[in-house]
Amino acid sequence: MKYRTLGKTGLNVSVVGIGTWQYGGEWGKDFEQKEVDAILQKAKEMGINFIDTAECYGDHLSESLIGQAIRYEREDWIVATKFGHHFHNNFERTNHWSAEEVIKQLDASLKSLQTDYVDLYQFHSGSNDAFDNDDLWTELDKQVKAGKVRHLGISIGSNANIHQTSKASDVNAEVIQVVYNRLDRVPEKEVFPSCEEQNLGVLARVPLASGFLSGKYKPGSVFGENDVRHNRDKQEQENMLRLVEQIQKEEVPSGVNMAEWALAWCLKHPAVTSVIPGCKNVEQVESNARAAELVSDGHPQEAE
Repeated sequence: MKYRTLGKTGLNVSVVGIGTWQYGGEWGKDFEQKEVDAILQKAKEMGINFIDTAECYGDHLSESLIGQAIRYEREDWIVATKFGHHFHNNFERTNHWSAEEVIKQLDASLKSLQTDYVDLYQFHSGSNDAFDNDDLWTELDKQVKAGKVRHLGISIGSNANIHQTSKASDVNAEVIQVVYNRLDRVPEKEVFPSCEEQNLGVLARVPLASGFLSGKYKPGSVFGENDVRHNRDKQEQENMLRLVEQIQKEEVPSGVNMAEWALAWCLKHPAVTSVIPGCKNVEQVESNARAAELVSDGHPQEAE
């Protein structure tokens, strides 16, 4: 495993982390505690030390599964979660952005994670109006001073949201999370240059393009109604899968696993600190971790 320094936080994170939306039950599978235990134990064995979750992956369900799994080894992990939404049912959420509501969410997240602090607390895909709330950021600063939050971040909803990215340092946010993968390079235009200018850590979410860059799915693939991918425009999905076929033929070296290649592709960009792919089983954790072997040395954020 390789490690990079997450912007101004000073935290050394594994270049491959663990994304955990799937543990909330919206990716076609309900997870049992023993499955999450096994996945995170294997991740630790592979040198992965970063977990990204959120309050609305289930009603704190993902957080609860993680908290139980790492309760005796909390210090070995860098844990990130998010705020701003309340889960009601699959694909059904309400927004809650007031300072008072967010602090209640934080306390609920800490309880679910069975910890008294979170390493990274992230504004979760909110509007610019919700973001431009001085009371919210003032209250979050107080939580940092109190030790309940170590660092603040912004998970931008649109991967072209330069408004929130450019103001990150103004609100004492040190990390930007953004969708970035071989099929979606929008952040390269404005978001990444702003992150580099401010020395912000960058977490690339959806690095496998919701699994389309895993190499498992071919044109004509169909997803079940309990899978978030079921809601995609069918023609758009078909076009994407045809493009993936082309990329696999023309860009992925012979004998190299496509998913591992796709993760390493993201990590080549000088702004990207870590990728946070989801994983449904131990085998996917092992594959994701192997992507680090394809990453060249000399990255500007490389940990000393």
